[in-house]
Amino acid sequence: MSEVDTSAETPVLEVGDFYAIVTETLERRFSKNRPHTIRGEIAKIYEKGHLYLDIVDAGSSASDARRPVLNAHCWTSKWNTIKRDLADAGTPLKPGMVVSVTGYADLYAAQGKVGFTVTDIAVQDGLGDLARRRQELIGRLMSENVIGENRTNKRDFPELPLRIGLIASPGTEGYADFKGQLTSSGFRFDIVERATLVQGDDAPRQIIAALRELDALELDALCIVRGGGSKGDLACFDDEDLARAIGRCAKPVFTGIGHTGDISIADWAASFYAITPTKLGETLATTVRAWYDQHVGGPAQRIVQAAAAILEEQTEFLAERRRTMGFAVRDRLTAEQRHLTGVADRLRLHSEHVLERASDELEARAQLVAAYDPTRRLEQGWALVSTNAGQTIRSVSDVSEGVDIRIRLRDGHLGATVTKKESNA
Repeated sequence: MSEVDTSAETPVLEVGDFYAIVTETLERRFSKNRPHTIRGEIAKIYEKGHLYLDIVDAGSSASDARRPVLNAHCWTSKWNTIKRDLADAGTPLKPGMVVSVTGYADLYAAQGKVGFTVTDIAVQDGLGDLARRRQELIGRLMSENVIGENRTNKRDFPELPLRIGLIASPGTEGYADFKGQLTSSGFRFDIVERATLVQGDDAPRQIIAALRELDALELDALCIVRGGGSKGDLACFDDEDLARAIGRCAKPVFTGIGHTGDISIADWAASFYAITPTKLGETLATTVRAWYDQHVGGPAQRIVQAAAAILEEQTEFLAERRRTMGFAVRDRLTAEQRHLTGVADRLRLHSEHVLERASDELEARAQLVAAYDPTRRLEQGWALVSTNAGQTIRSVSDVSEGVDIRIRLRDGHLGATVTKKESNA
């Protein structure tokens, strides 16, 4: 462990004392009374009353993590005048512009940050070196048909893009936003993922390798997504080799990079680009929904409607048949009732006739029976002779002499014994 020298020649300073010395040094070297002018390219710009600028060396690479950045600010009292002058000159500030800012250095001890207070801004060039090189690259790629190659050679937007190759950095917001749209769509997307960096010097190389790998698979589209960020964060998507790799892909390449207003060279080279990862996922889901509605939902709905119409028609037909059958059964029952009534009437008349005739016949038979009734003969003086056993004696030969017989008269019976037989023969 090293010892701290606490001698009078090297006193120990408090943090505040240290920053007081630094502030004094800055004011002596970059005082308000002696403004300095610094030239650089606007990397980032933010306005909220005051103006805040990140200024870098013109032409420096956004992927260079060690490039110097000047945190400049212009207070509202100065900025309103400067802003009005820039607007009158038709040169509003934007990232990529090369400017000269005049002002003085300051120190914000609470954050230990050295800044630069701007008192004047002069636009050196409407387009910075980095932006100029970007425009030149876009022009060259367009003249070589690299921009447009993937779009024109890959036909139209896939009719049913369900098999998706996804190139992204898992765990990022852009990745989650894109997949969230597909997951919540209600359709089953088959997603083949390749994880890559989406910023920095190594990002283009990894994305190109992923494109080549996924382009060899049976997929409907390849999607590159990355959420919003600064111009420097998105610089890797302006890579020339990446643009050419997109143009060479046999599959259509879709991009959803950055946020609204960001258009990278990769976007220009792709078949289709969306303003955000969320919008790209929404576009894919909407395309699948449109296909489903046209080829599945619509026909199914038409089938349901046709089936409903047929059922309604058949229901009406059955109801009509039911009414017709009801009327027919009622009419038939009425006719049968009339027939049965007629038959009953005829049966009644016939039975009355039969009964009447039978009654007459019975009466005739009764008269005949009455005519032959033995009692009438007995009344006329006739007698009925029978054996004691009750057997009627019709001939003298039916009995022998000495046999007891019974004689029935009108008013009683007589017992007798046969003493003599005389035959008329």
